[in-house]
Amino acid sequence: MLMLNIVIAFIVLVIATVTDLKKREVPDYISYGLIFVSLTSTLLYSIIYSDYNVLVQSLLGFIIGLIIAFSMFYLGQWGGGDSKLIMGLGAVFGFNVFPLFGETNYWLLILLANIILLGAIYGMVWSIFLAIRNRKLFMKKTAELMNKKTILWMRRIILALVIVLLAVTWFLVPGEYKMLIIGFIAMFYVVFYIWLFVKIIEESCMVKSIPVPKLTEGDWIYENVYNNKTLITGPKDLGVSKKQIVTLMGLYKKKKILSVKIKEGIPFIPAFLLAFIATMILYYVGIF
Repeated sequence: MLMLNIVIAFIVLVIATVTDLKKREVPDYISYGLIFVSLTSTLLYSIIYSDYNVLVQSLLGFIIGLIIAFSMFYLGQWGGGDSKLIMGLGAVFGFNVFPLFGETNYWLLILLANIILLGAIYGMVWSIFLAIRNRKLFMKKTAELMNKKTILWMRRIILALVIVLLAVTWFLVPGEYKMLIIGFIAMFYVVFYIWLFVKIIEESCMVKSIPVPKLTEGDWIYENVYNNKTLITGPKDLGVSKKQIVTLMGLYKKKKILSVKIKEGIPFIPAFLLAFIATMILYYVGIF
């Protein structure tokens, strides 16, 4: 990893974190700038020092970042800003498992592991913050969801399944494995309620109606928007496009569609910054 790229990546992540928290978006020039600077600097380094291993590792890291970015975007887990930044970070950290290209380099994988771990903690803390800030809506939606027949039956079935599994484990599993399996069963039960919590947060705190002129490219549409019977945009679009916004603006001016419901995601770039800092600490401490 080149020190110049590390410093630039840190500055970019700080700027991206601020814009993500304020506007829920990261300008493309920030993400593309990181990709361009990272690949250009490694190319210049390779030419000056006749060491092309650095460039190859940076390109491999970029390709891995590209694969992850497309996967997470089309699965609906990340927005465009998150996806483009991970490509840039891939180019910064690089990747190498081939002896032909110098020493092995797993730091991109360590960064991704930190993003998953710290991102989960960050996401839970942010969700709790949203629940407290919107406690009236949160409590109302909780009561509605918990009393739905499907949710009631799911809770009963899962509770019954957990009780049966605990009984079987307690009486039939050898002592040395008993507590481990009980731990996994308890984790399964907790994960179900975490899923419920996230669903309630989403429906009570993250869905809002906004005027059409305030739509920006990439906003996640919560429900289908029709003009008569013609579908204009919806959740399956993975973010509203510029063309769709132009169509909606035309209908807005005719007073046919004045607002749409969008789903605001958790601003996730701060988790990238935390993971980046944690990875660099591990790197300079020399733990890996």
